[in-house]
Amino acid sequence: MSSALRRSWDRLSLYLPVLLMGLLAMGTWWLVRSAPRPPAADAQTVLRHAPDYSLRDFAVKNFGPDGQLQSELQGRVGHHYPDTDTLEIEQVQMRSISPEGRVTTAHARRGLSNADGSEVQLFGDAVVTRAAQQLPDGRVLPRLQFEGEFLHAWTQDERVRSHLPVTLLRGTDRFTADRMDYDNMAQQMQLQGRVHGVLQPATPARP
Repeated sequence: MSSALRRSWDRLSLYLPVLLMGLLAMGTWWLVRSAPRPPAADAQTVLRHAPDYSLRDFAVKNFGPDGQLQSELQGRVGHHYPDTDTLEIEQVQMRSISPEGRVTTAHARRGLSNADGSEVQLFGDAVVTRAAQQLPDGRVLPRLQFEGEFLHAWTQDERVRSHLPVTLLRGTDRFTADRMDYDNMAQQMQLQGRVHGVLQPATPARP
């Protein structure tokens, strides 16, 4: 082998490892690029709106930290939906007791309640009733009843709302309206649309 050829071979030998590393890197890059990609995982698992359990002739009670009963839900048939954590109830009946002892009851052909029964939507012949109560100063809060095809009740906040026609009975007085928003905590009643009212004369005090 001539000296010129030997020098060329020696020079090539110096760069051969670098060339091999480059070829290996390109091969690895090509394999990664050509390999099939795994399907991307959803950021959030999508739950179907289907019941995960059902109840029949049941009653669900919720108690406060002091052990006192806060609410009770009863129904003929109930279906729990995990995606919304709601309970759909046929022939629903409800009773709620406020921290001050005010008792509110409700019933309807169908109801939709959240997990703790603090928010209930009532459909079909819906009735929500707050019992009369005597206050510490001696005043009496008259019985209050709401009737309609749809009522949305927040039991702990003592609110009742409806976007459909309602009838309100307060003691012996009677009101009807197309829409209603009642907030007992704020002592506010909003009746909207066609509003009609019948006020009975106050019963005179006995001597």
